[in-house]
Amino acid sequence: MGSAGEETMTAAQQAAWQAALRAAQAYDSYLVPSMFRPWARVLLDHAALRPGERLLDLACGTGVVAREAAGRVGVHGQVTALDVNPAMLAVARTHTAAPGAPDIAWTQGSAQALPFADASFDVALCQQGFQFFSDRALACADLRRVLVPGGRALLLVSQAIGRNPLYDHLNRAMLARTGIPAYAAPFALGEAGQLEALLEDADFRQVRVQEAQLEVSFPSPERFVTSSVQGAAAALPHWAALSETERAALSDGIQGDGIQGDVADWIGAHTRGGQLHDTMLVYIASAIR
Repeated sequence: MGSAGEETMTAAQQAAWQAALRAAQAYDSYLVPSMFRPWARVLLDHAALRPGERLLDLACGTGVVAREAAGRVGVHGQVTALDVNPAMLAVARTHTAAPGAPDIAWTQGSAQALPFADASFDVALCQQGFQFFSDRALACADLRRVLVPGGRALLLVSQAIGRNPLYDHLNRAMLARTGIPAYAAPFALGEAGQLEALLEDADFRQVRVQEAQLEVSFPSPERFVTSSVQGAAAALPHWAALSETERAALSDGIQGDGIQGDVADWIGAHTRGGQLHDTMLVYIASAIR
């Protein structure tokens, strides 16, 4: 959304847009380098992309999977990245394309009604997106539709929150203070059987669900909660529904005495060399159209 679009917005709409943009920028600057880029590379290694392939990055966020994939499919390949959130796409477009990579087609749209023709892609990837779709079965069916026969789909989602202790601690803190399990949504597809059934019910073949784990590191542990909350507002429904003032108040509450009181013990025990270290567990599901 450019300046011309902003000129037609009311003051309230402009304020909402700027808040959404700040959330997307926080997501991109803090969560992407620490968590989403390392996992994007794991997902792409599983995808085994080939030069010249046509790729769809579904629920692309600020585009880290698409950018990493573009270098792998090369100048003769095609990369299309779709997200429902225009602020995420606005931040994605600020990144410079890598040399030797095709331009990425950034597209706003719903995963449940993909704006693409049948058999448009050789491979489709979705990192940490499917658990947020309101109708996952519909999204899965439409994903199959846009793949060529023999095309590959790969989904990466977190395992259950109880197997991801950093976010389990954060979620418990939020639940205790607000009555809202604000970090539960990213873990809503946390059982392997859910993913397998989802893909098989959509008539995908050769469905395989694998476990993967990776140690990720967050800078400035003393600011982890504040930075995480700011970035989460771009993606998590409970956070996005709050105003910036409300998010700041909740973050301050969790921060406690300035050392993130509610989760200080766990963060302190997992801080080494000035970085917060966390071992994340995910599932990577792969299937053939």
